[in-house]
Amino acid sequence: MRTSAFLYPWDVTGDPAAPARVADLGVRQVTLASAYHSTRALTPRHPRHRVVTAEHAAVLYEPDGRWEGRALRPYAAGSWAPGDAYGEAADALAAAGLDVHTWVVLAHNSRMGADHPDTSVVNAYGDRYPWAPCIAQPATRAYLVDLAAEAAVRPGARGTELESLGWYGLAHLHAHDKIAGVPLGEAGQYLMSLCFCADCRAGYAQEGLAPDELAAGVRRALEPVWRGDEPPGGWQVVEKLLGAERAAATRAWREETARTLQEAAITAVRAAAPEGFQVLLHADPVAYHCGANAGVDPEHILSVADGVVVPCTGGAQALTPFAAHRTARTTLAANLTVVSGMGGGPATLAADAAHARTLGADELRLYHAGLASDADLAQVRSALKQLD
Repeated sequence: MRTSAFLYPWDVTGDPAAPARVADLGVRQVTLASAYHSTRALTPRHPRHRVVTAEHAAVLYEPDGRWEGRALRPYAAGSWAPGDAYGEAADALAAAGLDVHTWVVLAHNSRMGADHPDTSVVNAYGDRYPWAPCIAQPATRAYLVDLAAEAAVRPGARGTELESLGWYGLAHLHAHDKIAGVPLGEAGQYLMSLCFCADCRAGYAQEGLAPDELAAGVRRALEPVWRGDEPPGGWQVVEKLLGAERAAATRAWREETARTLQEAAITAVRAAAPEGFQVLLHADPVAYHCGANAGVDPEHILSVADGVVVPCTGGAQALTPFAAHRTARTTLAANLTVVSGMGGGPATLAADAAHARTLGADELRLYHAGLASDADLAQVRSALKQLD
């Protein structure tokens, strides 16, 4: 199976041994971050540092002139990835014989939410989520589409993987997170992720809902969740709490909003890219889900993108809805965490990959070659030899 390892530019720049070490794992490709959110990352083998703190969401290259005069524009990275850090790392990896694809994080940017609060998702209580840009807002959509095209199509890149190309909501680790005191479950997460900014209110009205009444209904629906009286569950619980008709209308607005943004971004990337450039989406087959793996309709997204990257750590069942609609031209990549300290299973990689293949996967993604220990990487190397 064709395999790609995720990397950050700072895993490579300043470490001359990094490209050969990654190639020695047995991967043919690297998925290298070109636009990324704030993070604190370990670099266990780097000769100059052990921890990199990316203070805010940033592009890891020098943006072009398309952003002049625009209020919403990408932020340059600081000392953690100065200049064209992406390009420097990409060149080094390509020189080691690796194909390089870009890794682009889109609708996840707490710096933008801090500088432009009106861009953020607003829940039914009026709380803003600065890490979650509302993808219904025209200016935000224009920013995300242009960022997708610029950050994806970097010199020498053969493809891209677009992450967070959809709704973000409550479920995100933000600073020192303290929101686990009440188990929200899937239904509570959905209700707490509904946006009530001006554009979303107008969208709900288009679906026949009165926005103020809807917000009040969401707050009432959440009362048993706050009391701890509502057992966890999925869409059926949302319908029970909010009412089936009202729940369906919110979902119709949100899914159309995400679908059209995904179509626009993928079209923009293809317009900027050379022939044969591969466009994949990090995706969840449950269309109303929020997060880094955007909720999608599997049949639709595989008619638009060249494939999907699907989270499979802890179980590969999410592959099945995509496999039903996969064609000869589309890629279904199983994303497996191989960092044991982050809940990954490098020791079971060969078996997990083989299982994913039976469910329709034709490629692997390994998260994350820069974060893993030497022992984890040794197990990855052994597993990939078994899969050859």
